[in-house]
Amino acid sequence: MSFVKKFLKGFKEFAMRGNVMDLAVGVMIGGAFSQIVSSVVNDLVMPLIGLLLGRINLAGLFIALDGKRYASAAEAAAAGAGVFNYGSFITKVIDFVLMALVIYAMVTVIQRIVPKPKEAPGPEPRLCPYCKSVLDADATRCPNCTSYLVDELPDDVAESLGLDDIAAIDNQENPAVG
Repeated sequence: MSFVKKFLKGFKEFAMRGNVMDLAVGVMIGGAFSQIVSSVVNDLVMPLIGLLLGRINLAGLFIALDGKRYASAAEAAAAGAGVFNYGSFITKVIDFVLMALVIYAMVTVIQRIVPKPKEAPGPEPRLCPYCKSVLDADATRCPNCTSYLVDELPDDVAESLGLDDIAAIDNQENPAVG
């Protein structure tokens, strides 16, 4: 199989995975949603702000960098003057803030609707058979009463400590607690 065929086969497998397709759908919906929010900003919010500020079209505010006055930013640009479009920037900032607010509202609503998965209860804590203090799962000796946890010791360790007869030790009183 040629390199190109292997590459195309690998790309097809990658592109058809569930996560990639979900991401692609999310990007397309996000792009359409962005156009809706931009329309709300440009066609509804900005005219209201302009009305409140004395019939000013914020998107049309600009400064011609050559010092002359022009009727519009397009006219200044056509004349070859550099244009500082601060009104367009203000509009884009408002667009971003509204988009962020709408996304935040959607995420909080979804989090309230979708139940959180319940965490599985953890295992019961392991207790020392002598003093009943909580132990680590892999402890072989109690840190509180220093008792050997004989049933948990490997055979070779129990033998090296002279604890070969677990039944006999269990029947005796714990010397560390004694």
